[in-house]
Amino acid sequence: MSDAAYAPRTFPVSVKGVVVRDGRVLLLRNERDEWELPGGKIELGETPEECLAREIEEETGWPVTVAQILDAWIYHITQVDKHVLIVTYGCHVDSDAPVVVSSEHKEAGLFTKDEVPGLKMPEGYKRSVLSWFAQPDT
Repeated sequence: MSDAAYAPRTFPVSVKGVVVRDGRVLLLRNERDEWELPGGKIELGETPEECLAREIEEETGWPVTVAQILDAWIYHITQVDKHVLIVTYGCHVDSDAPVVVSSEHKEAGLFTKDEVPGLKMPEGYKRSVLSWFAQPDT
């Protein structure tokens, strides 16, 4: 048994949204040249759902309604040796507007369910996307 005091690990939390429009999921290309879900870190005073709706609109111009939690896991960003708790939600969009990509990302893409497994992106995101596609009301 160790005499060292217990120090719990802490992780930043990032909430991400799976947004499907016309049978295609919205993904954003990040600075690591990976596809990712839109979203970000929670600010003090906001709920995860409020954060996610705000972040998606800031990053894409699309207003969304946040539905249910799909998944949660610890993601290790190997390039910077950082761990982040990722929580994904299914989201509904009621807009025909084109995606407006913010300065946080290189580009946006809309992908079919069949294209997702072959994309360069974390497996947890793929799992969340496929889970949301499996829902009857996406």
